[in-house]
Amino acid sequence: MLSACGSDTSTTGTHPGEAVAAGAATAKIPTQDVVSQVTVDPAVRAELPQAVRTRGTLLLGTSPAIGTSALPHAGQAPDGTTVGLDVDLRNAVAKVLGVRWDVQYGTFPTVIPGVQNGRFDVGQDNFGVTKAREQVVDFATYLNDGQSFLGAQGIGLDKVTSLTDLCGHTVATTPGSTFQQILTAGAARCAAVGKSPYRVQYFADTAPIFLGLANGKIDIYFGPTLALKYDALHLPGTTYLGQISSTPVGFVTAKGSRLAKALSDAVNKLVATGDYARIFAKWSVPETRVSRSVVNPTATF
Repeated sequence: MLSACGSDTSTTGTHPGEAVAAGAATAKIPTQDVVSQVTVDPAVRAELPQAVRTRGTLLLGTSPAIGTSALPHAGQAPDGTTVGLDVDLRNAVAKVLGVRWDVQYGTFPTVIPGVQNGRFDVGQDNFGVTKAREQVVDFATYLNDGQSFLGAQGIGLDKVTSLTDLCGHTVATTPGSTFQQILTAGAARCAAVGKSPYRVQYFADTAPIFLGLANGKIDIYFGPTLALKYDALHLPGTTYLGQISSTPVGFVTAKGSRLAKALSDAVNKLVATGDYARIFAKWSVPETRVSRSVVNPTATF
């Protein structure tokens, strides 16, 4: 299953999804201001530890945004600034709390350990709530995301409803993620139904995945629903193939920290004022909103 080899799915002399890379570079980025009108809530601010209120900043650990391939979560505008749903949301939360973010960069696998050891006060990297993660950090939820599939056009699939639909295909995903866990746990399913196994390739960012979809080395990208639906709308040569499960996503804080409740209450303040809905409308993903942020929801896996 953990093969590094790709499969060439071209049958006509052109590769399915050949316009993907170009589309990733030219996707239009929304620019409306949905944050400046947000104001501080004194009651929510009072929930912060005194040390945070005194210094006026929170250390945020996240992955650096490169290009536009990780939108709508985060990406780079033409002037080099970092933009995206996650960025607007965290900036609005900071305004409710009356603090500023001191953004520090790590990688997806290092942000949660960085929160555990005190390098970061808060982590944000589209972290889905899992039982294993809730043993070491606390969550303050802010959206619902899921596990979905994006395919190159021409691979012979128009929908994926179970892992056995992947059999015989080359699938790309992120290492150290819930997607890797799901693919690893389901590795034996293809043999059980008499089909060839799926082959998995791991990439730390999405740019090489899009390139693989474009040149026929990758058939399917297994990733977050929110991002893949956005990609399907903006990247020619790709098709959204569906979702197989859903997971709440949240900010992560140290276990037992007061910050989790403050962050959750700040999100709920944004929900009450309508600012939360405006942020999600800007990025065209209103269906991923939560009705209410909670601390440490029950994990499904």
